Amino acid sequence: MIRKARIKDVKAIHGLLMSTDQHEGLVLPRSFSQLYSHLRDFVVAVDGDGKVIGCCALSLIWEDLAEIRSLVVSPEHRGNHLGRKLVEACLSESVTLGIYKVYTLTEVPGFFARLGFAEEGMESLNQKIFLDCLNCPRFPDLCNEVAMTMNL
Repeated sequence: MIRKARIKDVKAIHGLLMSTDQHEGLVLPRSFSQLYSHLRDFVVAVDGDGKVIGCCALSLIWEDLAEIRSLVVSPEHRGNHLGRKLVEACLSESVTLGIYKVYTLTEVPGFFARLGFAEEGMESLNQKIFLDCLNCPRFPDLCNEVAMTMNL
């Protein structure tokens, strides 16, 4: 089941984002403070017992731009299209909010291409550069991420 994140999910989301063996460093970690203050950005996938097994966030960047970020599915639940469902839930919310351009920065462009995203130059996402990239320890020389966008 995919649903909006709740306050009780923060520790599980943090665990997913911080567990480097699960995603080989492909997702930037988020502090508890960041998760609590941006909890409303997140959707989660839960199993039949209510355990959080995946997460994804839709971050509002500007009046006409949103970002898909923090997409993680626990290794034992991959291959069940949960990543796709989490991203689709975020895209649906973006449309509901009236934001029709969404981007992601990823080291796995094939996954997002299959969802309909297309590669785009980082220079077109200058709002993102000023918001997050300047503070990232991998910026600019160690960043391997590809910018991908989708017009909804």
